[in-house]
Amino acid sequence: MASVVQYGRRRGSSKRVSSVEEVSRMIQPPDLRQVTVLTKAEWLRIQDEINRLNKDKERTREAAKQRETLHLQSKEVVKLWSNTIAGQRQKKLEAKKLREEIEEEKRKLTDKEEAKYQEQQRREAIEKAKTQLYYQTDRVKGLHRALLLTEVLKEREAQIELRKRIKSASKDVDKEFLNMVESREDEALRQEQEKALQKKLERQAVAEQLKNQVKENKLLRERQKMENKKDGEETQRLQELYQWEQRMEEERQAKLKRDIMHAHLEHITNRELIRAADAQKQNAEEEQRKLFLSAKQKMMKLRKDKEKELFREAQMRRERIMDKLTVTQQEQTDTEEQRTAKAVAERDAKQAQWQREEEEKKAAMLESIAAHREFLRLEKEQRDKTDQQNTRDRLQAKKQADRIFSEKQQLKTQRIKEDGRKLQEFHATQMAQKSARHQQLRREEHEFEVKTAELIAEEENLFQQYSRHIISAAAEAQRNVFPLCKAAGEGVGGGLCPISNGVKPRYLVQDRSGAQMPKYVSGATQNVKKLNEAVDIHDTKRRLGFTWS
Repeated sequence: MASVVQYGRRRGSSKRVSSVEEVSRMIQPPDLRQVTVLTKAEWLRIQDEINRLNKDKERTREAAKQRETLHLQSKEVVKLWSNTIAGQRQKKLEAKKLREEIEEEKRKLTDKEEAKYQEQQRREAIEKAKTQLYYQTDRVKGLHRALLLTEVLKEREAQIELRKRIKSASKDVDKEFLNMVESREDEALRQEQEKALQKKLERQAVAEQLKNQVKENKLLRERQKMENKKDGEETQRLQELYQWEQRMEEERQAKLKRDIMHAHLEHITNRELIRAADAQKQNAEEEQRKLFLSAKQKMMKLRKDKEKELFREAQMRRERIMDKLTVTQQEQTDTEEQRTAKAVAERDAKQAQWQREEEEKKAAMLESIAAHREFLRLEKEQRDKTDQQNTRDRLQAKKQADRIFSEKQQLKTQRIKEDGRKLQEFHATQMAQKSARHQQLRREEHEFEVKTAELIAEEENLFQQYSRHIISAAAEAQRNVFPLCKAAGEGVGGGLCPISNGVKPRYLVQDRSGAQMPKYVSGATQNVKKLNEAVDIHDTKRRLGFTWS
């Protein structure tokens, strides 16, 4: 029997044969004589042995649950007993809680009474403060000054009357009494001067306060302008930042597209190179196969020529031997003829045996060549399938990458649109909020003006009632009510300007003196108006020197 060789030109078994044997061995059905069959009871016993730990845990859990249920039931039963320590403790706690609730109710009543008393005290203090503040207003102070003036006028009239009586009664009045009267008058004059100085200082303080308020309002307006300016700059900066991000995103997209295009071109180039390498490799294998076949054919041809040469030499040798035998046939005996025939037969048998062995070797070689060729063909088909599968995988991966890229692009475009829409909604919301804020400010200003007008009307009504009460009391006391009537009709404020909507504003100069500006209409203003506004245009021309003959 021929030797078995895995690789080579000689006869042997190939990998394909071994793989076929393995596959046939794998698909053989199991031997039922070697399969163990368990009964149901045995199978359940094995399962119980495996799950014994879980059953123990479940049994322990069930026992604990039953104990917990019994404990809760016992607690529910014992909870209503009154002769136990827990029941007595519960009764004591309930009695203590009831006492605390009663004490808490008493404390609440005390707190309510205290709160009412404190509220009454606060209300009285507020009323007293309002009254004092009301007495410190300009109109009330002016009314009080007018009342004081009426008292002074009354005292002055009494003094004049006293002087007349003294002068008419006796001209030789003691000088000490006159000095005393003069000192009283001087003291009264000094007090009046001090009061006037105090009032001037108060007016200056009020003027300074008004200046501070004007400055604060101006600073507030400037701050509001700066905030609006900052908001505008911030909005512009955000807009520029958004545009810059858009440009960067477009550049990144362009760069990504260029990179993808370069990668695609590189992939195509590599694919062409791989194809060229595969084609070159296939051509080299084809050349090698052709060379192998040509060498095989040459060897077979040489072997055939050699066999023909050997056969021809054998034939010639046989002919020579036959010639020799025919020559010596007559000389040899019958035994020699038999021996010669036997030798020729043995030689022919050896020649036939050698020829059969050569034919078997040739058949084994051809079979090995065919097996090798089949192996190469299968390997080439497997390689082609692998290349095709790789190509399909790469194509599928490229399609998947293109799909993912397109989805990302769509998501990014949608996100950009969504961001733009959100930015527009944010701007619209800001504009709506700003408009609503402006409208709210207008409404608040209008409400403030309405409330201010109502407060002014209420204060005017209260002041008129108070002034009427004082005027009636002064009239009953036979005082001069003219200053009181004038003070009562001057309106809110106390300035020198005319009354507007029940308010008499006060205008101060912009210097440290804080002096009040004069009335709008006076003799000086009328004179200045006459100088600057001429009734007759010809008079103005003549005064300016524009005369024509």
